[in-house]
Amino acid sequence: MRALFVIIHRWFGLAAAVFLFIAGATGAVISWDHELDAWLNPQLFHARSADLPGAGEPKGGLELANLVEKAEPRLRVTYTLTNEEPGHTMNMMVEPRLDPATGKPYALDYNQIAVDPVTAEIQGRRMWGAVSLSRENLLPFLYKLHYTMHLPDMGGIETGMWLMGIIGIVWALDCFIALYLSFPNWRSWRKSFAFRWRDGGHKLNFDLHRSGGVWVWGLLLILAVTSISMNLERQVMRPILQTVSTLTASPFDTRTPLAPEKTGEPRISREQVIELGRREGSRLGLADPVGGVFYSGMFGVYGVGFFQPGNDHGDVGLGNAWLYFDANSGAYEGGRIPGSGSAGDIFLQSQFPLHSGRILGLPGRIMISIMGALVAMLSVTGVIIWVRKRRARLQQRAKLAGNPAVGQRPAAEPR
Repeated sequence: MRALFVIIHRWFGLAAAVFLFIAGATGAVISWDHELDAWLNPQLFHARSADLPGAGEPKGGLELANLVEKAEPRLRVTYTLTNEEPGHTMNMMVEPRLDPATGKPYALDYNQIAVDPVTAEIQGRRMWGAVSLSRENLLPFLYKLHYTMHLPDMGGIETGMWLMGIIGIVWALDCFIALYLSFPNWRSWRKSFAFRWRDGGHKLNFDLHRSGGVWVWGLLLILAVTSISMNLERQVMRPILQTVSTLTASPFDTRTPLAPEKTGEPRISREQVIELGRREGSRLGLADPVGGVFYSGMFGVYGVGFFQPGNDHGDVGLGNAWLYFDANSGAYEGGRIPGSGSAGDIFLQSQFPLHSGRILGLPGRIMISIMGALVAMLSVTGVIIWVRKRRARLQQRAKLAGNPAVGQRPAAEPR
C-alpha cells in the first residue's frame, strides 16, 4: 500500500507542481496587493487635489459616478464607494454601455478608473486583469494569474477557474497522502519534524520537503480546501455542503446570467438602491454605514455593502455585509451577512478570509504571505527529489544494460 501511495504522491505532485509554484509565489505577493499597487501607481490612488491648498470639498462616490457617466456616456459605473479616505482617489469599476446603432457594447480599453474626489477628473485608467507586466497592470495581472493562470474561457466555461479548482482537489487529497508517507512508523516520528541543516545537499532538500510540509500541514490543507471553495463553489463545494447543511441561495445562484449585448439599463438608480439598502440594513441591525454599491447587468442585481471608509477590503473577520436588490423592481433579494445563516453559509463566508489570511487581520496576511513562499518551496523541492531519483534510476538501468551480470546473484559454487 505504501508503494502505491508513493507513486500517487509523485504523480500528483508533478502534475500540480508548476501551478502550485505559481500560485504560491503570486499568493505571497498579492497578500499585499493593495499596498504594493498604491506604491507602484500613486496616480491611481493619491488624489492630485490633495496637494492643492483650498482645492475644495471632496464629493461623494454617487455624485462622482454620475459626473463620470455624464462626461463619458459610453460607460456605466458598475462599482463605487460612497466615501473614500481623505486624500485618496475614488476607484471605480466600469463597463461599456450598449451602442444603439449596433446593439453591441461600445469598445472600451479599460474597466477601472481613478477619479479625483474634488475635481471629478479621471486621473488614471486601466484594464484590471490584463496580461501585462506594466506598472499599472502588474498587481492585477498577478492577482488574476493566481487563480486562473490567465487561461481563456472556452465555450462559456471558465477554464482557468476549473483548472485551479481541480488542482485544489488534487492538492487536498495529496495532503493526506503526504502526511501518511511522512510517518513510516511511530517510533521514528521525530525525524519527520527534523531538518538536517548541517548535512545540506539532498538530505536537507528532502527534509525541507517532508518536514516542512509536516510543520504547516494544517495550513496547507486549509489553502487547498479554500481553493476548491472559491474556484468551484457551485460545481463542487455547495453540492457537498448541501448534504449536511442547508444553504441560503443568493440571486447569483438562482438567476441565469445574460450575455453582454442583452443587458439593459436598470430602472432603479444607485441613489434609490442606497436608500433601500440603508432601510434594510437598519432593519437587520447592521452597525456599519453603507460603504459601496455595485451593479451586475448580467444578473440584473444591485449589491449594497456596509463598511467604514478604508475597510472596503474587509480587513478582519468574515468580511463585510452585502445586501442584494433587484435592479428593476428594487425588491430585496437576500444578502451575505458575516456570521449569520446556517453552518454551511458560515463555512462559505469563511473561505476567502481564511485563504487570504484576512480573518486574522494583519497577522493573518503575514502568515499567508509566508505560506505562499512555503508552497512554492515545497513544489521546487519535490521536483528536485523526483529529478534526483529519476537520474539514479536511469544510471542504474544504464549500468545493468552495460553489464548484465551487475545486480545478479552469483552462481552457487560446486561442492
